[in-house]
Amino acid sequence: MRFAVLGPVRLWRGDVELNSGPPQQRALLALLLAYAGRPVSLDEVIDVLWGQDPPPSSVNVVQRYVGNLRRLMEPGLPSRAEGGWLLRGAGGYRLKADAGTLDLLRFRHLAEQARLAAPAEAVELYADALDSWQGEAAAGLPAEARSQPVFAALEQERITVALAAADVALEHGGMVGLLPALRVAATRHPLDERLQARLVLALAATGRQVEALDIWQAVRDELAEELGIEPGPELRAAQQRVLRETAGPVGEATGLAVAPTGEAAVVVRPAQLPADLAVFAGRRADLARALALLDGDALGAVVISAIGGMAGVGKTTLAVHWAHQVAHRFPDGQLYVNLRGFDRLGSAMNPAEALRGFLEALGVPPHRIPVAMDVQVGLYRSLLAERRVLILLDNARDADQVRPLLPGCPGCLVLITSRDRLPGLVATEGALPMTLDLFPVKDARESLTRRLGEERVVREAQAVDEIVERCGGLPLALAVVAARAAANPAFPLSAIAAELRETPETLDAFADGDPAVDVRAVFSWSYRSLSAGAARLFRLLALHPGPDVGAGAAAALAGEPVRRPLNELTRASLLTEHAPGRYVAHDLLRAYATELMEDSEDDRHAAVRRLLDHYTQQAHGACRKFAPFWRQPELSGSVPEFDDDRQALAWFTAEHSVLMSVVELAAQGGFDTHSWQLAWALERFLDQQGHWRDGATVQRHGLAAALRLGHRTAQAHLHRALARASARLGDYHVAWPGIRHSLELYEELGDLSGLATAHRTHAWLLDQVGRYEESIQQAEQALDLYAATGDPAGEAGMLHALAWTHIRLDQDCRAASYLQEALIKLNGLSNRYGDAGVLDGLGYALHRLGEYERAIVYYRHALTLYREVGDRYNEIGTLRHLGDSHRADGDQDAARAAWQRALDLVDEADPATAGEIRDKLHYLDMPDLVGAERRVRRSCRGGP
Repeated sequence: MRFAVLGPVRLWRGDVELNSGPPQQRALLALLLAYAGRPVSLDEVIDVLWGQDPPPSSVNVVQRYVGNLRRLMEPGLPSRAEGGWLLRGAGGYRLKADAGTLDLLRFRHLAEQARLAAPAEAVELYADALDSWQGEAAAGLPAEARSQPVFAALEQERITVALAAADVALEHGGMVGLLPALRVAATRHPLDERLQARLVLALAATGRQVEALDIWQAVRDELAEELGIEPGPELRAAQQRVLRETAGPVGEATGLAVAPTGEAAVVVRPAQLPADLAVFAGRRADLARALALLDGDALGAVVISAIGGMAGVGKTTLAVHWAHQVAHRFPDGQLYVNLRGFDRLGSAMNPAEALRGFLEALGVPPHRIPVAMDVQVGLYRSLLAERRVLILLDNARDADQVRPLLPGCPGCLVLITSRDRLPGLVATEGALPMTLDLFPVKDARESLTRRLGEERVVREAQAVDEIVERCGGLPLALAVVAARAAANPAFPLSAIAAELRETPETLDAFADGDPAVDVRAVFSWSYRSLSAGAARLFRLLALHPGPDVGAGAAAALAGEPVRRPLNELTRASLLTEHAPGRYVAHDLLRAYATELMEDSEDDRHAAVRRLLDHYTQQAHGACRKFAPFWRQPELSGSVPEFDDDRQALAWFTAEHSVLMSVVELAAQGGFDTHSWQLAWALERFLDQQGHWRDGATVQRHGLAAALRLGHRTAQAHLHRALARASARLGDYHVAWPGIRHSLELYEELGDLSGLATAHRTHAWLLDQVGRYEESIQQAEQALDLYAATGDPAGEAGMLHALAWTHIRLDQDCRAASYLQEALIKLNGLSNRYGDAGVLDGLGYALHRLGEYERAIVYYRHALTLYREVGDRYNEIGTLRHLGDSHRADGDQDAARAAWQRALDLVDEADPATAGEIRDKLHYLDMPDLVGAERRVRRSCRGGP
């Protein structure tokens, strides 16, 4: 005989697994196994089986169960014979067992051997011991029985051994083999800080620093939510140790964990530098000094600033040119950000926003970026440690804006441009200052020669001298003058010099007391050369919040077609078309456009309204394809028609940054209707693509606007949307009141469709915190309301949600039934995203039921749809599931192909997920001991 209690309660006679009988009989067997050969009193048996209210026949029932188990173990045993396995003793019963027959005793034997062994052997023995566990102790018993102290004590034994094993592996190496068991134990006990601290250190020790910090943040959130506390000293110390990259023998560990290529991890290599200026001229002395700073290996933080904070002196141009000259010395990539320190609206970029951008560029997807700023900084510095990356921080306001973006270890080069001299960085961070002067005459003439050609410059040398003098050596002014001259080759340069001579005023903010530095003169002259339509568009573009503007949005601002004005502004170098159909202007030019605004307040207000109308209508048009059955409000204007869901997703992705700026513009300008309509339209995109912080920001603005307007339907919808977005970030103190408000408002409004969606979100919230029975109740209410309102897509979505909750409850047959019903509801609705999600869920349920071939069919259908939509995130998830089913079905080659395809997609988007997939590939040819039970078709104990 063989017995198992460290997971589902099981027994075998020879190689044949036996059915242990009804739940109470199985609970009796589990109790005997948990006592591991020690006697169990009859009173304790009755207490476990019936609690405080046993029936009068309880003793007879126990005796009947004992007889059944004896005959199960020893067929043909006479009805009242004791046999050789289940024996009487000390007023009760005991089961004869040893380490060869009972997994619990084997676990204890291996753990004891490990405690006495040398470190290297100890780690292997501990790993073998922990592999004895196939789930939670006595899994499959009713919750009341499983909550008995005897089973809880087994879980504590597991924790104790896992802690001891982790300590040995962290000190002496060998963590790779132990990590799967440690991860399972930590997942089973999410609030045990000792176990979570070891998991954080173990992940870092195996090269998974990103996932380690992600786990730390998740535990911190759960402690706050469940217990209202912050992490204790041990867990905080683990985080700090990871941030310092001292979490164990990383080299040895990662050497065991990698795929056969030998690489420890796929490194995302960002290449964010702007294009180098093709007509770069001068600056030889400055460039030589800059390059000399890299002599040797002592790389510091290099600061480039203009004298007196002068704008337009060419700080960015030199920094970008320098960066391209030395980029080959930084093989791990280049990062770039415009910090908007001296923006025309004073809206300097928050360092947290810049950090998030850099983390995404380094391969961390939005939904995995930690919430807390200090954790973001630690993660950023961890990713840069032992890497050589060039970082260009453009247009910084002050040292405080820059400090969070500085690496923590040598090897990286940081270039910083700023109008501020940043003395704090020089004093405290050892930055090397470089003050950039105006162009000398020689460099200014070279700049004009590069732009206009040597023949023209030589022919009108006197006019060139005057242009150089009037531009005061300001590179930006020279560039604008040269653009004017190049666009009009018939104009004599003497005429251009005369116009500059006649300019009476300067741009005061950029003058530094010298009349020769006359940027306004140059700008005003270029502006006066524009046609009336181009000049008006130039002024109106100052109203756009940026960071860039599409042709459609520019047309909305102007209220008329703008293709010709845009071409004119581009030719005059007042705009740059940095991508097809998308335009950007230098900050000085945008500031000048603001200064020029001569249109009336009413005209400006009307232009902004047209702009907001444009983005609101575009967003709702995209949403109607991206989420075709998501409820939409009525808009006053026409909504554009997108071709399909793929085009809609591409539009949202391209306009994401602009849309966030537009939301702020609407909020600051008092455009309340646009605020709540934008929030409504952006909800699904921001939620499904992992931009949860942006989602919460948008919903807060939208809800505030709806409250000011007294728009109760919008309030109900946005309370619900903000509740979901807040829960995504772990802010349940916002989520719970929000969903209650939404439910109450929809009840008062008598809006059954909205009420269904609110119950749907409420069910999701409850599911997220493990309140599954309550979640099911809310989901069933939503399902009834969707049916009453004739919304088959809503019914399908709710059936899908119910299925996943039942999967969490191990009721896989019922889950599969719900998913089959959801497919029927979706039939004919042309909802590719919904179809794909249900197909993937059905494959998962069937896999858990052991029906691997059917699961594979459904996964393949789901993959086809996700690829048609362009949803790479969910394609990766389905490929992982597909590989699991192929392996369970014995087709290792197909499993490898699925996981490799997933890895190819995920490498530059999610390093943590990539590490998990590499683990699957690495262990593919090894016996699947942990998952062995999945090869036996699951029973339908949770079926409908």
